[in-house]
Amino acid sequence: MAPLNIGDDAPDFDLPAVVGNIRQRVKLSDYRGKNVVLVFYPADWTPVCTAELPAFNAELEKFAGYNADVIGISVDSIPSHTAWQKKEIGMLSLPLASDFFPHGQVAASYGILREGDPLPGVSERAIFVVDKRGKIAFRKLYPLDRAPEPEEIIDVLRKL
Repeated sequence: MAPLNIGDDAPDFDLPAVVGNIRQRVKLSDYRGKNVVLVFYPADWTPVCTAELPAFNAELEKFAGYNADVIGISVDSIPSHTAWQKKEIGMLSLPLASDFFPHGQVAASYGILREGDPLPGVSERAIFVVDKRGKIAFRKLYPLDRAPEPEEIIDVLRKL
């Protein structure tokens, strides 16, 4: 499935998530009326992801200033998300959602589940900004070895 285009309806999802070590559920439609930054990352425990998520977490106040929430999403399990934070990156204030089961279903609905080498079965590194109406306002895929800069996404939000 090809990635979604700007103006498309963002596929809703309801995923288990963890904020720090507190389990919850994250449903995209619950954020209607706010902008949402979906940070799809390939996997916990990788060097680029270990830098990427804390960088977004550090800018949560800036995102909030643009009526935006940030959600990290990978195909890793909730126990992996929790252990990764405890061992590698510290507890985050943004939700880390688990697209573990059915495996990669949300990434596939956004057209970014990797099928070929390298790393089949994980999502592409991608950012989607979903506007207040639930439409895709921005989407970009990044190389697996390069983390997106939060400031790039804050610039997008400034223009909404």
